[in-house]
Amino acid sequence: MTTEHSLDSQEQTGHTRRRFLTATGGAALALGTVGSAYAAASAGKRVAVLGGGVAGLSAAHELAERGYAVTVYEYYDALGGKARSMPVPGTGAGGRADLPGEHGFRFFPGFYRNLPDTLRRIPFPGNAGGVHDNLVSGTEALFARAGGRPDLHFPLRRATTPPAPGTLTPSWIRDQLLSVLDLGTRLPAHEIAYFVDRLLVHITSCDARREDEWEKTPWWDFIRAEEMSPEYRTLLGIGQTRNLVATRAEVASTRTVGRVIIEALLLWGLLGRGMDGDADIDRVLNAPTSEAWIDPWERHLRSLGVEFVLGTRVHEVLYEGGRVTGVRVSAREGGQDRTVTADHYVSALPVEHARVTWGPALRAADPQFARCDALKTDWMTGVMFYLGTPTPVVHGHVNCLDSPWAVTAVGQAQFWDGRDFARDYGDGRARDCLSAIISEWDKPGILYGKPARECTREEVVAELWAQLKDALNDSGKTTLTDADRLGWFMDPAVTGLGGPDPQNREQLMIHPTGTFYNRPTARTKVPNFFLAGDYVRTDIDLASMEGANEAARTAVNALLEADNSDAERCMIVGLYRPPELEPLKRIDEARYRLGLPNTFDLG
Repeated sequence: MTTEHSLDSQEQTGHTRRRFLTATGGAALALGTVGSAYAAASAGKRVAVLGGGVAGLSAAHELAERGYAVTVYEYYDALGGKARSMPVPGTGAGGRADLPGEHGFRFFPGFYRNLPDTLRRIPFPGNAGGVHDNLVSGTEALFARAGGRPDLHFPLRRATTPPAPGTLTPSWIRDQLLSVLDLGTRLPAHEIAYFVDRLLVHITSCDARREDEWEKTPWWDFIRAEEMSPEYRTLLGIGQTRNLVATRAEVASTRTVGRVIIEALLLWGLLGRGMDGDADIDRVLNAPTSEAWIDPWERHLRSLGVEFVLGTRVHEVLYEGGRVTGVRVSAREGGQDRTVTADHYVSALPVEHARVTWGPALRAADPQFARCDALKTDWMTGVMFYLGTPTPVVHGHVNCLDSPWAVTAVGQAQFWDGRDFARDYGDGRARDCLSAIISEWDKPGILYGKPARECTREEVVAELWAQLKDALNDSGKTTLTDADRLGWFMDPAVTGLGGPDPQNREQLMIHPTGTFYNRPTARTKVPNFFLAGDYVRTDIDLASMEGANEAARTAVNALLEADNSDAERCMIVGLYRPPELEPLKRIDEARYRLGLPNTFDLG
């Protein structure tokens, strides 16, 4: 292995189909009798899917099961997009595989419902539940503090005795939250009480208030962070936004933060409601992502007849006479342009790459294409550190709350039960890998005093390592040592660091206020053109693998409608809505229409 060189309740929407695929003997049943009927109905219908990330592969999966002839065009020479893992070239020796690298660690919250359904339908040897059985639970999160301040270990097991139906009242929720925050933080009692009351406002707000008032309100303002202590701002403002969804708390949409992070992930997740079976809050894969998920997915899709054209750059979606007539593509590394054609087209590229393929004629056909120009993306990129000693920092994820670069991390090898890291990867010296992500690239660091974008690749790595040590090597313990660090890897999609024009081809869509209004629908006004991707409007409203999968299902349903297909529609599961709170939301809807604040909103 090289060292220090840049290696370089409620399932509410979309239960419109019965499951015609069932899990039997560890494999998703192939098309079968019903599937054959769909295949006959769809025979000869060709679909071009642009992009081979989670959205594109999800769309291809659903379409292939319904008998469509699907071709996926992917920019890279491998599938999976930001979700894939990638070998670190030249690091394997003695019959071992190259060290595993990645864009950033994978996280499968228990409230994901659509993506897990897809995982169950991907066969995996020895697994009755397919790839889904490769998910394992983290048991706690570590909120690591710098400067000797005590760390917070937060258990992530769902409640074994959740509140009985009908007992989930605002007063019960308030008491539980007050107790947790009082025990887990050193915040003043009045600040804890105020924050809990703000959460009660959000969870009892009607949809109209959320989509209007709270979508326009930054999370920072909603919780009055500016008026509170620095500790309050760090724990409940920055720590819930920049570190988790790469959006600054000062501009993050309250609707998105409140619905997804506070409610779905934490509140209902801890109570075990709206979860994927008996899942816990935090889940990761039991091997590198491509081994555990992407490679088996590719094999399964090929068995369904899906074709893949890799190393392909999409230049323009061609539009004429009210329809898409083809897509102009070329080999990624150059070569002559060519036009590929199909009956239907699904654009599953990330928004920053998709919108540059929409020419003036196509944009004129549907105003929502232009609105996508307002969607924002930012950098959220990871570094893998390869360590000579097993270093399981915590059995789950780490959030370095005081790090200026909003660093999060996870020790991965501890979850790979079927792997011996030193035996299976690299040259035998590395025994663990710590995957860390930088979410804030525009604030000065502690080592060089420069933002990450202005640092060289080596300076970024050194600065990130220093911030990890600052968070983990305090209170009399030494978790990370320089001597133990054998090497590192950063996604090669990040280029030009240290130069005048640093670039990141794999950015993440972020969620400042007003984002909801600019998200497009999967169905467009062009009858044979559909959008899939984590920027498309879905119930989860979060740039995530779940959002990409849900968008793909929505796009496929729209395509089936446009094709007058009798194939059963993709199941789509929305975020959980506690039935006990629905009466309060109806009251709030009446108050909202009258111009009155929420009942619990005392200002």
